Amino acid sequence: MLEDRTCLVQRDCRTESNWTGCMSYHIDRIDAQNGKRPLENDEEGENVQCKLQKLSDGSDLEGVVFSVGNSSASADEQADNQGRAGENFDSASADEQADNQGRAGENFDSASADEQADNQGRAEDDSAAAPPDEQAGNQHQAGDNGDISTLIPAIGRDNFVSSLVQVSRSDYGTIASLNSEFRSLVRSGELYRLRRQMGVVEHWVYFSCQLLEWEVFDPTRRRWMHLPTMNPNECFVFSDKESLAVGTELLVFGKEVLAHVIYRYSLLTNTWTSGMQMNAPRCLFGSASRGEIAILAGGCDSRGKILNSAELYNSEQGTWRTLASMNQPRKMCSGVFMDGKFYVIGGIGGAESKLMTCAEEYDLTTGKWTEIPNMSPVRPNATRNDIPVTSEAPPLVAVVNNQLYAADYAAMEVRKYDKRNKAWVSIGRLPERAASMNGWGLAFRACGDRLIVVGGPRVMGEGYIEVNSWVPSEGPPEWTLLGRKRSGSFVYNCAVMGC
Repeated sequence: MLEDRTCLVQRDCRTESNWTGCMSYHIDRIDAQNGKRPLENDEEGENVQCKLQKLSDGSDLEGVVFSVGNSSASADEQADNQGRAGENFDSASADEQADNQGRAGENFDSASADEQADNQGRAEDDSAAAPPDEQAGNQHQAGDNGDISTLIPAIGRDNFVSSLVQVSRSDYGTIASLNSEFRSLVRSGELYRLRRQMGVVEHWVYFSCQLLEWEVFDPTRRRWMHLPTMNPNECFVFSDKESLAVGTELLVFGKEVLAHVIYRYSLLTNTWTSGMQMNAPRCLFGSASRGEIAILAGGCDSRGKILNSAELYNSEQGTWRTLASMNQPRKMCSGVFMDGKFYVIGGIGGAESKLMTCAEEYDLTTGKWTEIPNMSPVRPNATRNDIPVTSEAPPLVAVVNNQLYAADYAAMEVRKYDKRNKAWVSIGRLPERAASMNGWGLAFRACGDRLIVVGGPRVMGEGYIEVNSWVPSEGPPEWTLLGRKRSGSFVYNCAVMGC
């Protein structure tokens, strides 16, 4: 299995004022292209030198103006300053010059004892396992330059926070590096809650091609990032797993010995935790998220019984609520939100465990389920008796702008659901290099206003993972290759987090 290439980027703290800690970072080589020509293959073991842009005086914060509080001055000084406005920018009094000369080296090379102790205690954690938001920007931890109200008296805290809501989450790492107050603000979750309220959402793709490792792809900046490695027991490693991104969390569902378990990654703390449980633990369910809530329906319990129950998870409150049961039990189904309602589509059910062509619609207002016939896309092997129904992946479906799409992996086609006629129609082709095994290893997801396909060619256990994108509002399917990287395996799990 091929390992990802890394490069070490170091920054000399002695060259910049107010930076109190030095860190080293592993940056993935970004494989991306503009859709007009193929990407160049990187040779294994190639050394890549990455240079981080220097952050000084907040210059990386586009569109945000910082106003530092003015120092107190006597009336004579103020009058003198008014008469010499231009001179004040270039000169200082003799006392000030002497004082500045005496402290110049100290400002560049030293920090307070508290800051040194704090930086030493956090250096390893911050450099090796920074959240993706901080991996995406300069991640040098600044000294404590004061609280937010001191740094931005001109516009006030509320206006400043509102400005940060409009900043790309890829820049939150740069903002967090300014001082401890900014760092606490980014990690508190306040910005993400305000973004959700104001409809400011960026979608990142989270996927796993190795059993315990998860990666992140930012389709806007075409950047790859890593999450910390999971640390479960061996039973969980080799069990069937489902994944779901909701709010600022990534949930991975699996099984340890006889019990189901959920591992939760927090974007805010950059850590994995376990111990959370559904009211009715399950696997092989259909699920989808919308903002801070997610619905999970169907699946199997620990004894293999197919379920018709459903639950709603609220990531802000960390609570599970049991919903009304579906009309029919089903497993290996898919879930989507569309037109404000939740749909569970297809799957396997009944006494003989046959493929289901119907779907069920859950109305969050009335709390009722309604069965919809023939809403599941046609499965390629549905009429074959020599192939187990469980050999095929659940329906590959996704919703963009309240329109339902499906990937037909056998015909390599994209289909769209006609709501008026309640039928599926073919509208174009999938990316040519989107390989799969009966649909397994291929991710078909909605990512904001675009559809993405995550997968790629594979020969003799080696190959690439490719991220292809198409925006349905722009016309028939024309796929753009956003990124590609080497991978020794296919995509096990994939989820899209919008926050």
